[in-house]
Formats: sequence, structure tokens, C-alpha cells
Amino acid sequence: MALTETLKQHLNDVYNKCIHCGLCLPTCPTYNLNYREESSPRGRIRLVNSVQNDQLPLSDIFVDEMYFCLDCQACETACPAGVHFGELVEEARNQIAEEHREPFGLRFLKKIFLQNVLSSPGRIKSAARLMRFYQRCGLNDAVEQSGILKIFSNQLCEKHKLLPTINDKFFDEEVAEVISPNGEVRGRVAFLSGCIMNVAFADIHHDAVDVLTANGFEVVIPKKQVCCGSLHAHNGEIEAAKNLARKNIEVFERFQFDALITDSAGCGAFMKEYSRVFADDELYASRAASLSAKVKDISEFLMEIELTKKPGTMNIKVTYHEACHLVHTQKISQQPRQLIQSIPGIEFAELPEATWCCGSAGIYNVVRYDDSMKILDRKMNNLASTRADIVVTANPGCHLQLQYGIRKYRLNMEVVHPVSLLARSYRS
Repeated sequence: MALTETLKQHLNDVYNKCIHCGLCLPTCPTYNLNYREESSPRGRIRLVNSVQNDQLPLSDIFVDEMYFCLDCQACETACPAGVHFGELVEEARNQIAEEHREPFGLRFLKKIFLQNVLSSPGRIKSAARLMRFYQRCGLNDAVEQSGILKIFSNQLCEKHKLLPTINDKFFDEEVAEVISPNGEVRGRVAFLSGCIMNVAFADIHHDAVDVLTANGFEVVIPKKQVCCGSLHAHNGEIEAAKNLARKNIEVFERFQFDALITDSAGCGAFMKEYSRVFADDELYASRAASLSAKVKDISEFLMEIELTKKPGTMNIKVTYHEACHLVHTQKISQQPRQLIQSIPGIEFAELPEATWCCGSAGIYNVVRYDDSMKILDRKMNNLASTRADIVVTANPGCHLQLQYGIRKYRLNMEVVHPVSLLARSYRS
């Protein structure tokens, strides 16, 4: 396996730090599916080390283990030695991609979805418009009701239900580049419109902007921004991720702002890592570090400032699912809970195993559907036990996965973003 110098350095760092204590094992969702050592974080570390040292070939088994991993980074939270396992598995995936060793289905999905669609705002919108037409013209319902996809496979039929509902209007086409509050201006923030969020979760973006302006912040939404690159980076397409990141650095540095706000856990996590990704790039290192230092998840930001607009009363029962890239990568856990519990009338029910992955993990629930559903089953059993009216989560992948699980399990529950819950309280 011809490893990059970066991967060699990270591997040595990870392998030397890992004390093989096993504290990561109980936190790893994939290890808890099969209890095989090679499917644990420390097992995968040894696999990569063995392949690097030519003790094992870069086999199909090795590739499968690198993609069986959810990259949820729960092991990093549990690790007493501070091992950055997520960086290792992402770099291993990048090397696998460079040597064209991924399974055909994964390579095809990455070619269409990551390399072509998500790499261009124009192509994202074109694909979204086609999907919106498909969903609005009745074809989507006809396919669902007929069960025709079962002719090909039951899996395909179920994956079809995971498709996001495309918004009637895209967020960036409805808003001005600069939105000012009605009253006194307390500060100025930039806002990431992103890719999937922009076309399928525009309502969450609108709620975020409403909350920010209601609390006195001017919001800058650069029109030329692009996808943050997180899905590419997590799935072995690091050069594509860096190309997108460079464009965002160039776009956002044209504006003056105090913080760059994200309402997607995965996007925020990767943008905070721009500084690491470009650490050895003479042209972008300091620029990336400057931007990364300003990135804030919206719950993180709102809990740092004093909310000048007070929430209205909401008499509902709420629980909270922690998105992996918010709790494990960004280390943000209490702030969303504080935001939820700041709303009068809410009964908060702690979710058992709130930090356990839901099985979405970017494109994991598409490329490894069966494994994803086993992980989702555990999450849904815990959700059902709360008897909550609303489950709050802060990542689009989790949002779609939990919605799918709620329909599958026939629960009477709604999935809501933390900032949308606050926005509803403002309107109540």
C-alpha cells in the first residue's frame, strides 16, 4: 500500500498514542454489531499499520473495514490517550480511492453524487429541481404505493424513502446577501447556506436567520459560497474537499464578521478543521486558520451571547439526539440542551444513549443500508422510551434518518432542529 507522507505521519502518531486499552470498544457502534476485533477502533489502527508495513495486503477485507466504520468519532471522546482516529480512517479512505479499490457501487455513487453534483452549486440546484419535479408531479407517490422498486430489491425500495423532500424555493435564492435586524445591531455574523441544507432544509436556515436577527445580529450570506466539502473529506475525496474549501475561504474572507455560523453539525465540524487540512499549504494555511477560528455552531453561538429576545411558552415534551460531529468532533453537548431548556414550558426527557450514532453517517445509510438499519433500530428503541413529542437534532443526515425511523416504527414524534424550536417559541 503506497501511503502518502501525511498518512504515514498520522499513522505513526496514532499508532504510538494508542495504548490498546479497549476503552473505545463499548462506544463503537460497529464493534457492537459483530464483536470482532478488526471492527473496533484499535483493531482498525492495527490493520492500517499492518498494511503500511506490508504485513497485510490492501485487500477487499481491509477496504470493507475502512468503510464499515461510521467515522462517528465516539472512540475519540472515549480515548484517554487523545487518539484522532477520524483523521486516520479518512486518510486511509483517500488512499483506497486513489488506488481505485472501493466497491463498484460506492465508486459509482461518489462519482455521481460527490464528484459531480455536490462539487457545483449549479449542478446541485439542477439535480434538486429534477427531484422536486419527481416529488411534486406524483411519480414519487406512485413509486412508493406501487412497490415497483421491490422488483429490483427490498433495499432499493427502502432507500427510496430516505430521499429528502426538496423545498419549493431554495434558501439562497430567497434571501439578500446582507440581512439587518430591525433594532440595534449587536454584531455581524456570516452564515453558511451549504449544499443539501440549501435545497432541502431551507426552513431551518430561515429559522436560524430569524433567530440571529431577532437577537440583534446582522447576517451576511455570501452568494458565491459553495459546499463545505465535509462529505467529500469523510469519504476519501480529500482533494475535492480542499478545492471546495479554498473557494469558501476566498469567498468568506471578503467580508468582515465576528463569527461564521453553521446549523449543520457535519459542515461546522469540517470547517473547523480547515486549519488542519491546510496546515502545510503556504498559500492557505493562515487564511484557513483564521476562518476556522471563527466557525461556530448556532447553538454554541447562541449560548455564548445573551439572548435579548425571550422565548415564548411551549407546552411539549422534548428529547435530544446528539449528532456525532457535534458532540464528538466539535465537543458541543450541553449548549443545545441549554437552548432547549431555556424555552418556558418544555418538559425535557433525556434520551438514553443520546450520543450513540443513528446510522446515517453521511452516505453510510445508502452504501451500507443493512448495517445502518441495525444501528438505527437501537436508536429508535431508545427514542420510543422517552415518549417525547419532539426529538431535536442538529444535522441533516440525522434529521432524515430519524424521520425515516419514526415512520418505520410508527412513532408519534417530530424531528426538529434546535434553532427551529427556539424560532417556534418566538412565534408562539
